Parts: sequence; structure tokens; C-alpha cells
Amino acid sequence: MNQYKKIDNKDIEFLKNVVGEDKVLYGSDINEDYSHDELGGVSNYPDVLVKVHNTEEISRIMKYAYENTIPVVARGSGTGLVGASVPLHGGIMMETTEMNNILELDEENLTLTLEPGVLLMEIGKYVEEHELFYPPDPGEKSATIGGNISTNAGGMRAVKYGVTRDYVRGLEVVLPNGEVVELGGKVVKNSSGYSLKDLIVGSEGTLGIVTKAILRLLPLPKKSVSLLIPFKDIDTAIEMVPKIIKSKAVPTAIEFMQREVIVSAEEFLGKKFPDNSSDAYLLLTFDGNSLGQVEGDYEIVANLCLKEGALDVFIVDTDERKDSVWSARGAFLEAIKASTTEMDECDVVVPRNQVASFIKYTHELEEEYNIRIPSFGHAGDGNLHVYICKDDLNEEEWEFKLNKVFDLMYKKSEELRGLVSGEHGIGYAKREYMFHQYGEHYMSIMRGIKSAFDPKNILNPGKVCQ
Repeated sequence: MNQYKKIDNKDIEFLKNVVGEDKVLYGSDINEDYSHDELGGVSNYPDVLVKVHNTEEISRIMKYAYENTIPVVARGSGTGLVGASVPLHGGIMMETTEMNNILELDEENLTLTLEPGVLLMEIGKYVEEHELFYPPDPGEKSATIGGNISTNAGGMRAVKYGVTRDYVRGLEVVLPNGEVVELGGKVVKNSSGYSLKDLIVGSEGTLGIVTKAILRLLPLPKKSVSLLIPFKDIDTAIEMVPKIIKSKAVPTAIEFMQREVIVSAEEFLGKKFPDNSSDAYLLLTFDGNSLGQVEGDYEIVANLCLKEGALDVFIVDTDERKDSVWSARGAFLEAIKASTTEMDECDVVVPRNQVASFIKYTHELEEEYNIRIPSFGHAGDGNLHVYICKDDLNEEEWEFKLNKVFDLMYKKSEELRGLVSGEHGIGYAKREYMFHQYGEHYMSIMRGIKSAFDPKNILNPGKVCQ
């Protein structure tokens, strides 16, 4: 166990000298929001909160923390779901949301250079104004790009376009000792030794702090149409997914949703979904450069689904329908959260042809343990978001059932050759499940990487591999 230095007045004076007195908060001045993330399963306050503005400030603070063995956690918008930004050991929290400048749009190399505090929604709006496209599309649009990079966020378009790692060309990173390094760049190919850039992506702030990113962009597809397809049950819906993938028309996104979650979203938003009469739905999006191309693709898939048992096909092409469908899909997490007293999430990923088996298993667990387990997710890439809801359970029942159901679901994902997390990361909450799945040899390699970057273990200690 590391012996970390406790923050004292001398440390606070140093931090004020670096960033300015009004950017350093401590004691009762630190808002409760900074003690937890979006899901709130684990909480602890930092001893001091510092709002940073540039690489130099972060470098100076990390150098000081390293010399004095003070733990440091970097935080963006705090929209994570696994406790990755919670300062378990107190110490210094560096908030990067004020590092929110877009620095360069390079239309020749199709790259965007920006700071970590820029929000995902701002990136999408900015590049679309220049007829460009940043494909990663996590559900939480108020997340920062730094947080997306730290968790290798995926989202709905991953089935066609991939995940955050596929769009990070270069990073500027402050290491735990305060040294600043540049990893990758604007080059398209790189076969020059180990890819340290790709180690930083998905490391959840345990190896270094991202202070600048160069993102890869694509030309903006000119047309986009969605299909909402109802099925009699979730099995029939999910069994369609491999058949859709095998067709020559590859959708941008293939989402699955169940009636229970749609009704929760309707109640939460106070507006109606185009259809809520069926038990299960697939929501597909197609994009391309001409309406003819997009129509050709979605007609192939629509006819295939109708032939294989779909009850109907709703074309989502008007602004009103797009708003009702996608605002509901974007609100699923918040709607489930609002429907219960407490919840936790299982963010597993399984092979696409095993999605139906896993969802069927969650229904069995619902009955066996008499606990509500709504779900939705990215059927196209096998990433499922499964929520265990406390509802009226007392604390003792909740702890028992939650742990038992989690253990069984992660065991099932292993049986189906899946993994613990598809896009939300490991953080603090999911470590034990990852340790069990990967085994000691794999974990010792991860700990060796952590030790090489951070020999004093001051950067986000207690997360991911520890």
C-alpha cells in the first residue's frame, strides 16, 4: 500500500500559485458532484480540486505531485459509469473542462486538433459545419473527448465505423512525473515500435493525462435514414442481426430495445415513441452520399426483416420522427435511472451471434431473483447495456441480489466468449470481474505497464488493474 502525502497548506499554496487562487477549491467548497461519477456506486472527495487550463499547468502539478507522492485524478464531465474518476485516495483532482479549445481543423489531412475538455456534442456540430464527420457516437453527448479517449468510448456507429481508438491519430500526454510526450501525429500509418498512443487510449487516466488530441475525420455522409422495426419478441429481433450483417447493405448502427425501456423513455421525456405496441425492436441507420444508395441499402434490409418475421418497418426520415426516435434512444439510461431508487450496470460485450442467448439469460435471472433487469444496446457489435434495478428492495436484499446477479452475468459472458466491458471501461467498479476473467498472468502484464509509466502509483490509483 502506497504511503501518500496528505495535502497541507503548503501544497494548496503551490497549486494556487500555478493556476490562480480562484481555481483551487478545498474542504466544504468542493461540490458533492466531484465525489462520484454518473452512476454513483462509489464515492470519495478529493482533498483539493484544481481547474486547469493548459499543458504547462498540468505538467507542473504532476511534477510536484510526483516529487511529493501525492495521488492525482484527472476528471472531465464526470459522466463515467464505473467510478474511474473518483479520487479513492483523496489527493488532487484536476478538472480539465476549461481546457475546451478547438485548436486546428486541417482539411487537407482530415484531422481535428483539440484540447481534452471539448464536449462530444461540440465536436459533431463543429465538423459538420465544414461538411466533415467524427464517427464515434457514445450516447452521452455531454462527455468530454478526454473522457471518451480514456475509456475508448464506442457508441451506436461502431458496427460500421469503429470506436474512439480508430479515430485518435495523435496525443499530447503529461506523464506521472510531469514530463510531456507526443505520441502519434497526423500520419496515417505508423509501424515505429510499440504504439504507446494506443496504450493511453482506454487506460482510464491511469498512465498519463491527455492534454491534446489529433482526431481523424471523414467526409460527411450526405444522406441518413433510420428504420424502426418491431418484432414479436427479443429472440426474433436479435436473431435477425447476423443475417443483416451478412447482407450486402451494412447499416451504420443496429440497436436493440425492448418495450419496457421505450415506455420508461416516453414517461421520462413526456413524448410518444412512433410505436410501442411490440415487445422488441431493432433500430437501424443507413448513411451514404446519395438518397438512391441509402434507399437501396435499407430496402434490402427491410425486405429481409419482413421475410424473417418483422411485424412492420417504420421509415424514420422526417425531422419529427427522427427527433422522437433518437431522443428516446438517447434518454434510455436516464429514463431507467429515474424509474428506480438505485441501479448498477453490466456493460458486457459478446459475439454478435450470442446476444440473444445473453438477453434470454437476463430474463431468466429476473424471474429467479425477482429483480428488474431492463436492457438495451448495440446489437450490431454485441455490446449490451444491462441494468440491475433496486426498486423497493432493502439494502441487505439489494447487496445480495446485485452481487449474485452480477457474478452470474459475467460468468455467462465468459461462457459465451465475451468480455467484461464493451465501452464504459473498468474503473473501480468492474476490476474484480476483469481480474477473474483475465487471470494472474495477463493482469501482471497490465500491472507491469502501469508500473513502467507510473512507478510511484500516484495517477488514479486503485483503478483498472490494481
